Amino acid sequence: MADEMMGGALLELKLVGEIAGSFRVPRYQRGYRWGKLEVERLLNDIWENGDKDYSLQPVVVKRDAEDMWELVDGQQRLTTMYLIFIYMQRAGLKNVGPQYSLTYDTRPKSRDYLQAPDPSLADDNIDFFHLHAAYTCIQAWFEQKGPTPIKRQEVADDVFRYLCKRVRVIWYEAPKGLDSTTLFTRLNVGRIPLTDAELFKALLLSRNRGGAGKTDRTHEIAAQWDGIERDLQHPDVWAFVADASASDTPTRITLLLDTLAGGPRGRARPRFHTFDVLREKVEKSKPETIWNEVVQLHARVLGWYENRDHYHKIGYLVAQGERFGDLVTLAAGKTKSEFEAVLDARIRETLNLSPSDVSALSYESDRQKCERVLLLMNVETVRRMKDSTERYSFRTHRRQAWSLEHIHAQHAEGLTKAEQWKEWLRLHRDALADLPSVDEAQRDDLLRRIDDVGDKLDRQVFQMLARDIAAAFTITDASSSAATHSVHSVSNLALLASGHNSALGNAVFEVKRRRILELDRQGAYIPICTRQVFLKYYTDADALQVHFWSTQDRDAYLSAILSTNGGVGAYLKPEAPAP
Repeated sequence: MADEMMGGALLELKLVGEIAGSFRVPRYQRGYRWGKLEVERLLNDIWENGDKDYSLQPVVVKRDAEDMWELVDGQQRLTTMYLIFIYMQRAGLKNVGPQYSLTYDTRPKSRDYLQAPDPSLADDNIDFFHLHAAYTCIQAWFEQKGPTPIKRQEVADDVFRYLCKRVRVIWYEAPKGLDSTTLFTRLNVGRIPLTDAELFKALLLSRNRGGAGKTDRTHEIAAQWDGIERDLQHPDVWAFVADASASDTPTRITLLLDTLAGGPRGRARPRFHTFDVLREKVEKSKPETIWNEVVQLHARVLGWYENRDHYHKIGYLVAQGERFGDLVTLAAGKTKSEFEAVLDARIRETLNLSPSDVSALSYESDRQKCERVLLLMNVETVRRMKDSTERYSFRTHRRQAWSLEHIHAQHAEGLTKAEQWKEWLRLHRDALADLPSVDEAQRDDLLRRIDDVGDKLDRQVFQMLARDIAAAFTITDASSSAATHSVHSVSNLALLASGHNSALGNAVFEVKRRRILELDRQGAYIPICTRQVFLKYYTDADALQVHFWSTQDRDAYLSAILSTNGGVGAYLKPEAPAP
């Protein structure tokens, strides 16, 4: 919402039973259009919320004259509420009706019809039709909740009490100088409602305007607000700290406000919970006190971002589902070193693996754990580069869909289509032709078989040929401690962005190595450890065989994973004692 909408606005919570005066629905609005779904949802929300405070969507008004309001937004809600009061009065369930009235610039007869929805006139025009349908829905709801007169009276007593004591609207009085049509359009194009953040900002500014003996701080707070929002809009700052529940917030400062408000998360969080809680805090203390808490929380985020260790550890935890608010709670009252120890403990708890657990991880049964280990290894590798300004890119990590890639695939059973088989053979033919250490006669025979396959390619022919090609690219060193590792073990897995074709996914090491190098040259994001795997970074120079992923390579890679220097070793729990 534009800043001019906030300037000069007044904001408060108003009980439905306290709404009074005359409301004029201007000509730029259409008539009442709520159907059964919306009416029943409102009634059910009021009923189910019972004796708990409940806030409706904002009602936006502008002062027309004394006791007269231009109803900019909220016509559907106020009209439905009016009909609820009218029904209870007409049915003899309550002696009083609504304390406000509704008039229409283009539909003057609707005011009278609202007071007595006559079924014989319902088809006179479209407005009468919808008003009568809503009234009928309200009547049916009360009769369903109260099937007997006594029970219906009890229901009406409760509903009346809720409307007068618990159900509130967020009353938003727009500045007189703001064009009503422009405001209405902003509120309704795409049905973008006022958010908790916008409502809190309006409240904050309205409480900090100058008056007798008071300093006007509105410009100062507005400038600070914009600065905080600008900092949080930085993609690297946002990506390392914003948990999944905050990813779709229209304003980034909402993350800070939700954290200060606390309370349930996700779908269990009541509508306008953040605004309600912060409003109460403002009323119980001073507006500047609450605002200072927002400013301090913003400073904490930037402090975490500037600290490379905090940045990487927090970013990893958030990527694993940790909530920003929980991290703020963990940091409360702690020094940097104490908080560092807490983060280490949380990572260790999240990982919950011993060295032998990691060695036994399998793609087939422990996929999520494998991803967790390899992500942490990538993050730790970058974090421990003390003389570098490089950071692990949580921004890229959040933007991509990631998969566990087999470093060397010894089979191609996952391929089921002829096009996939042909692509797999093409990729491996190119690599096979350049492979220097394969027996020349064996290589020539494989190349001839690939070239001769033609229209004879079917599942059986492909699988036999793929098996022999994979064997040519496979080295097994029986003396290696990793010789018995499965093709699915963590020592044969790396993180890679999803989306590569399935033929590559089932390719041998050399084909993948070529593709990774090509992607790297093109500027694609390759996680640092994945790049190092295919560059044979972890293997001793005297054991280096560039075109193969041997059991020696797996041993070296697994050792790197378990290392405390760039691996996950620092976060592994001790081995359980032998029974």
